[in-house]
Amino acid sequence: MNTLEDYPVVVKIPVVWGDMDSFGHINNTKFFRYFETARIKYFENIGFIASMKDLQIGPILASTSAKFIKPLFYPDKLLVGTRVTSINSTKFTMDYLIHSEKVGPAAVGEGVIVVLDYQTSTKVPLPENVKEKILALEPGLKI
Repeated sequence: MNTLEDYPVVVKIPVVWGDMDSFGHINNTKFFRYFETARIKYFENIGFIASMKDLQIGPILASTSAKFIKPLFYPDKLLVGTRVTSINSTKFTMDYLIHSEKVGPAAVGEGVIVVLDYQTSTKVPLPENVKEKILALEPGLKI
């Protein structure tokens, strides 16, 4: 299994009481919110959010999945890492790792991100400046 050192963007997220469900652990849907928080931080780091505001071209989540390793409970602090693992002209794949300060690795996930023209709702090529920033953040990434 990968460690947080394998992820160029890591965010710290506190577990809150309201994220627990009637079974007494953090509801599985919350894991996807944790992935989202890390994904948006990654997008901010590569300028994709700013680029989206200017060009109306940006990321949209096409698919996502998770493998739950250990349950999470309140109170806890999570470190959520994300990275790009593959990239092509109109989409890229991101991996996630949720690491709990209390129980260690708690989940891994994946998301496929499509580049969308928000004015026409069509797939478009990844802006070159965003691609360059991804490659700068992920020096080992092969295209």
